[in-house]
Amino acid sequence: MWIDYSNCLKFVSEKEIAHGQKNAKTQLEHLLSGKGKGNDFLGWITLPEDSALLTARINKTAERLRSQAAISVVVGIGGSYLGSKAVIEALSDPFAKAQHQVLFAGHHLSESYHSKLISLLEGKAFNIIVISKSGTTTEPALAFRLLKDLLTENLGKNNISSHIVAITDSSRGALREMADREGYESYIIPDNIGGRYSVLTPVGLLPVATAGFNINSLIEGAAEIAAVTRDNNNPLTNPALSYAALRNILLQKGYSVEMLVNYEPGLHYLAEWWKQLFGESEGKDGKGIFPASASLTTDLHSLGQYIQDGQRFIFETVLSVNNTDEKVLIPFDQADTDKLNYIAGKSLSEVNKKAEEGTIMAHVDGGVPVIRIELRELKEHAIGELMYFFEISCAVSGYVLGVNPFDQPGVEAYKTNMFRLLGKEGY
Repeated sequence: MWIDYSNCLKFVSEKEIAHGQKNAKTQLEHLLSGKGKGNDFLGWITLPEDSALLTARINKTAERLRSQAAISVVVGIGGSYLGSKAVIEALSDPFAKAQHQVLFAGHHLSESYHSKLISLLEGKAFNIIVISKSGTTTEPALAFRLLKDLLTENLGKNNISSHIVAITDSSRGALREMADREGYESYIIPDNIGGRYSVLTPVGLLPVATAGFNINSLIEGAAEIAAVTRDNNNPLTNPALSYAALRNILLQKGYSVEMLVNYEPGLHYLAEWWKQLFGESEGKDGKGIFPASASLTTDLHSLGQYIQDGQRFIFETVLSVNNTDEKVLIPFDQADTDKLNYIAGKSLSEVNKKAEEGTIMAHVDGGVPVIRIELRELKEHAIGELMYFFEISCAVSGYVLGVNPFDQPGVEAYKTNMFRLLGKEGY
């Protein structure tokens, strides 16, 4: 992958970028030395090396889960599901029936959703991958209770333990206690890794492997970009330093909303994961860039009007996929009623790429700075590169901004009110 910021030079000078890159380099050094804020949550930095030691066991567990049921349900919220959901969606055929279906629950409190999920699973063998450090977070804890009860009804109390895998704290918490008592296979969420940085731990890797994708290649991609970002303090060749610097320079100039844009529908949930990563890491102390997303060209027929002509506080980061395995050629039509013969013989990818280039030109002309990140392809290696790149960039960007990118004090506010309204003791 590589980053192109030439479409920001109308809005930001080379001198400003150089100064920002120098500051970002200093913040990267603080991150790696452990001198920055939140330095007790830096375990994710070495995950490309650390997680490579776990892949054999994770793949074995995934194979067992696939062999004993056709469906696995991942129970988690926030970073406990978004990372794996992003990878699975990016790599899946949207129209093919998966050999093993991976579903998600516990990421909201919708009765309709969970009712329909229970109806789907009634009378069937299925697996549960439950992910929670504490085991008491409301949304996943409720979903796990419902699904465990259904699994017991379907298979009998003595037959469910092999169908449940817990990913939780090493020594404490309700889920750890339950896993030890009831004999679930378990994996550890390291104490020094927060949920939104956990995609390369078993939290993300086990669901991805269970869905049938190559986690070894995912980790290799992360390791490759780590050499270019984490292990490289040269601002001229480290794309994470350029990205972190540009984001903060643009924020200072009044561009307070970053829109992550894709031209491939499979990247929709990658954007959802990115929004949590940056929103939860930087949105505090009255600071931060608001992370938004758009799927183009679809949203050019809705949000496109605002992006082009609305208030000038948006900048874009475009995820550009260079190669696709498939090729669909546009046929020639003798009547040419739709006036499309001028592109007959071209592939849809060619047309999509020109739409991307034309949109970037229009948005820049309309006052929208554009950063472009190019991926070679939508495969495990490239996705691993991109996700680790964003993690390093986010940590550095948070330090440039002057916040702790590893805490989330505001997340607890709604819970206090909800617990009081529900009548929980002590609230």
